[in-house]
Amino acid sequence: MLQQILHDMYIDPELLAELSDVQKHILFYKMREEQLRRWREREAWEALAEVEGLRPPKAKRASDKHIQWLLGADGEVWVWIMGEGPGDKPYEEISEELISERARLQAQREAKELWRQKEAEITKKFRDALANEKARILAGKWKVEMEDRKAAKVLEERIHEEFRRKEEEERKRGEEQIRLQEEQRAKELYWTLKQAQLQSQASEKEEREWEEQLRRSKEADEERSRRAQRARDEYRRHSLRAIQKGTVAGLSSRFRELGQSPEQEARLCHHLPGQGPPPPLAMPGRSWERPLRPVSREVIVRWFKEEQLPRGAGFERNTKSIASWFHGIISREDAEDLLENMAEGAFLVRVSEKIWGYTLSYRLQKGFKHFLVDASGDFYSFLGVDPNRHATLTDLIDFHKEEIITVSGGELLQEPCGQRDSPPDYHLLFE
Repeated sequence: MLQQILHDMYIDPELLAELSDVQKHILFYKMREEQLRRWREREAWEALAEVEGLRPPKAKRASDKHIQWLLGADGEVWVWIMGEGPGDKPYEEISEELISERARLQAQREAKELWRQKEAEITKKFRDALANEKARILAGKWKVEMEDRKAAKVLEERIHEEFRRKEEEERKRGEEQIRLQEEQRAKELYWTLKQAQLQSQASEKEEREWEEQLRRSKEADEERSRRAQRARDEYRRHSLRAIQKGTVAGLSSRFRELGQSPEQEARLCHHLPGQGPPPPLAMPGRSWERPLRPVSREVIVRWFKEEQLPRGAGFERNTKSIASWFHGIISREDAEDLLENMAEGAFLVRVSEKIWGYTLSYRLQKGFKHFLVDASGDFYSFLGVDPNRHATLTDLIDFHKEEIITVSGGELLQEPCGQRDSPPDYHLLFE
């Protein structure tokens, strides 16, 4: 199963959800190592192809872009640092002047536009008023009856003068109003630009804080990598214990490869020299082709009967008694319900619906853990956690009664969790 995942560089989301955090962590690093291995192979192949002439080398395109530095009187590159040259103003003063000038120019442009609109309004207002007044004078009977047309002319000039005076006063008031608005707008723009500058400085501070958080995150990733490396080293050390037990495990593996029953294995293991040669070993044959992964309960039951029963899966060592820790095709929730009232270290093994194998459910002090056991090959091992391979499912269980499963969790199999209902949940597997 692990080889298939590394070949496809893909794991089904449902299967991923079944893995513990430690299994996910180690599986991630194995997939990363596989990526690096493929990359190195491709790089080596391309280099070899270029050497042997099978592939032309990559040509670098010439660029017409270049940089020419301005030189000073001494022939060196001319450098000027604002605020540090002779006669330069401090940076803060230059910044204040630029902000003030920008605010003044913006306010001046806005005031000019306001004055254009105001002047048009004043001109239209007095032009309309003068026209109305002329109409009123011409329409009045008193002007027709007036004998002294000179008096009428004087009166008309006086009225014109009065309107010009009022128009001038209105213009002055408008100019004063625009001037005050210009000053007020210049102040508002100044503080707006000043606030934008402060916000820019604050954003630079936030960016520095973000970079600091990114640095800490990278350090945390490196620390997790170091912990994973230490965990792998620890597993290699634990594998020495498995090698010490290799006499029984290796012998059992040879019998499993040859498809012997527990009785044949026990008989051959206790066969003494001088009693004649041991009986011949029968080679197993697979009578069906299993799919890539379980698709239904009926297929799982057939797989168990065709492949696992001949290997003695679910039985106590060298007996025909079903192990007390063995369960059938039950869900994660059912397994946790069985382990709920048991002490830390209690465990059970159930047939998995996700992979060709099993799931070991373990009781923690607070909560549960579930480990996938891969049985798709000719051995049994925890998927992505345990580097040890065991010839039988019982070998795996007995090994971890003395050796912890993970260094970080320290899980040790102590008390098996048996059946609660009748008939037992595995009765379909042995019918």
